[in-house]
Amino acid sequence: MDLVNAMTLADKGMKAQGARMKVISENMANADTTGKTKGEDPYRRQIVTFKNEMNRADNMREVEVDKVTYDTADFLTKYDPSHPAADDRGYVKTPNVNPLLEMMDMREAQRSYEANLGVIEMSRSMLMKTIDLLRNA
Repeated sequence: MDLVNAMTLADKGMKAQGARMKVISENMANADTTGKTKGEDPYRRQIVTFKNEMNRADNMREVEVDKVTYDTADFLTKYDPSHPAADDRGYVKTPNVNPLLEMMDMREAQRSYEANLGVIEMSRSMLMKTIDLLRNA
């Protein structure tokens, strides 16, 4: 039934966006995490990539998390000569996490999640109305 397939696709989308939100949350939580010793790298931002996977049983293309990779952008630095991870010039490497970018990504993931939830709610409503029509026939 097409409505069940729509709900299945929306479920896959919600799972993928949920995984994305988890990674974004981890990035946000570690936005200020530095190394503990001299020369140690701080937290490195992670990025989620998606892929389309063919579900041959239902003949549908479903979204899935492809992989979680590390952002290769350079670390930022701040001057703090008293920090244990400071280099010889007094600079400490800080994560390559931009909280503003993470918040925008989180908002986009949230909107996608909500859109998929809307598909499930609408499909469920249509199925219930169909069942009601069949009962009264």
